[in-house]
Amino acid sequence: MADPKGFLTTTREEPKRRPVDLRLMDWREVYEDFASTKLEKQAGRCMDCGIPFCHQGCPLGNLIPEWNTLVWRDDWRQAIDRLHATNNFPEFTGTLCPAPCETACVLGINDDPVTIKRVEISIVDRAFEEGWITPEVPAVRTGKKVAVVGSGPSGLAAAQQLTRAGHSVVVYERADKIGGLLRYGIPEFKMEKSRLDRRLAQMEAEGTEFRASVNVGVDLPVADLLAHDAVVLAGGATDWRDLPIPGRELDGIHQAMEFLPPANRVASGELEKSPFDASGLDVVVIGGGDTGADCVGTSHRQGARSVTQLEIMPKPPELRSDAHPWPTYPMIYRVSSAHEEGGERLYAVNTQEFLGDDTGRVRALKLVEVRNEGGKFVPVEGSERELPAQLVLLAMGFLGPQKQGLLEDLGVELDGRGNVVRDKAFKTSLDNVFVAGDMGRGQSLIVWAIAEGRSAAAGVDAHLTGRDVLPAPIAPTDRPIA
Repeated sequence: MADPKGFLTTTREEPKRRPVDLRLMDWREVYEDFASTKLEKQAGRCMDCGIPFCHQGCPLGNLIPEWNTLVWRDDWRQAIDRLHATNNFPEFTGTLCPAPCETACVLGINDDPVTIKRVEISIVDRAFEEGWITPEVPAVRTGKKVAVVGSGPSGLAAAQQLTRAGHSVVVYERADKIGGLLRYGIPEFKMEKSRLDRRLAQMEAEGTEFRASVNVGVDLPVADLLAHDAVVLAGGATDWRDLPIPGRELDGIHQAMEFLPPANRVASGELEKSPFDASGLDVVVIGGGDTGADCVGTSHRQGARSVTQLEIMPKPPELRSDAHPWPTYPMIYRVSSAHEEGGERLYAVNTQEFLGDDTGRVRALKLVEVRNEGGKFVPVEGSERELPAQLVLLAMGFLGPQKQGLLEDLGVELDGRGNVVRDKAFKTSLDNVFVAGDMGRGQSLIVWAIAEGRSAAAGVDAHLTGRDVLPAPIAPTDRPIA
């Protein structure tokens, strides 16, 4: 245990966010620095529970009480070793994960939970600054060649594990830079890309080969892909949900993943101006999740005149309800940094129609309030109204992996939800083809993606060598605690 009285004497504290008017002028991460002395006290709040439910909340099985104790003791060098023992990329989860470990924290039953996520990102940042994170080059090569398709968190995790196990790994990415949605889907203000680049440099030094601008099945024939000793499919769930209502064909209506990538390219200096710039426009984001919030924050930085986010569900409660008891992840009202920056959030509304102007561009949405009756959303009579909008962004989630192209060419079996079927070793219906991440699980969290990548790597290594040495933190059928 860290400080035996830490949870009694120290209240939860997190770093402050930079002032809104300042952070809207750039794309940097929103949080100010947090003194290590404060961070060590926060780590000291960890009770090192007899049954640490934070482990149940985290699919990676992060050794949270252990590295909290090490930080409290000012032993940061050992802390990064314990953190890396279960997580290849704590800088990704430390910035992007919604932290189900914290909502499962035992202290959270009757108090504010431990700031697990803040301790995690502080450990890895300190480790990079001190030069403790170096390439881990395998001592022995197996002579086996593995192809990983997709360079998001699951693909990168699988690639790093397999490279360190001695295999020759090449990662294919159809975008022109490696990183998947980490690169072009996640805004810079949530995770600066320098975090991604420094990790990719480590992986290259370890021997992982990256090939960007390669659309497998188009630029690389499927036969060439299958010539590898094993293949890991990690292309994510990119089949976005659309809204086929009257007026959908109007100009100015775009998917979130059409809007966010060019905005990220502007932030990185690759583009001068996005073709979907929100400057001076009334922006409406349809979808109340994290992707919608990313669109909100991006629109603010582009200089939108107004930003409104719509959600068909009613406004969630401020506190955990009986429907989501501890240690489950509760549906509560949360204010992200993007929401803090302005705009309006409307709940229990449905879009009935997009309305256009004489030029064929969207000018407004026709909205109606709804209520849930027997599991169906029923319009509230007399609640119809128009909401001005010259830019509409659809952020309503994803339906699974893209079927056209690679998956159809491979002929892998799909389940009833359109995800790739896999066995307990993450192997698909093809003998040497495995699948990791959202392609097999469906849309999920970054922490589950990394866990999937590690588990799939264990399956690949066992298939190629017959040994059982790589950790597999989850099974394909595992789900969040509920």
